[in-house]
Amino acid sequence: MRIFFAGSIRGGRSMLPVYIHIVEMLKKQGHEVVSEHVASAGLEKIEARITDEEIFNNDVGFIDECECLVADVTIPSIGVGYEVGYAVSRSKHVLCVYREDAKVSAMVRGNKLVISVSYKNMEELEKMLALHLQSKIK
Repeated sequence: MRIFFAGSIRGGRSMLPVYIHIVEMLKKQGHEVVSEHVASAGLEKIEARITDEEIFNNDVGFIDECECLVADVTIPSIGVGYEVGYAVSRSKHVLCVYREDAKVSAMVRGNKLVISVSYKNMEELEKMLALHLQSKIK
């Protein structure tokens, strides 16, 4: 399945090791991650060379082409929230994951069109991803 992965960029990069692991897990499960640049340590330097409008157009274009959006919403991020809302508006399957100690917005957790699940560790996260995405593979 083609997946857009979303994670905080300008809101903070403390979850980068988790983002890298999520992208690796998704690929290992046979998915194509069209936004794996989100899990790149050098992303800020890449984004500095393009305009905000180009970033916006690239991201919504990727979401339009995907069947699913997977977002780590542990770190609050306006951009990730926008991407989640956009994907929902385009009738995409949306899965939001977050560390169990995170304070996740009610706008994510309360939306019945969004599957949101917490995780304690990477093993649990991998199982959750497989469980929730397997049923969506066509």
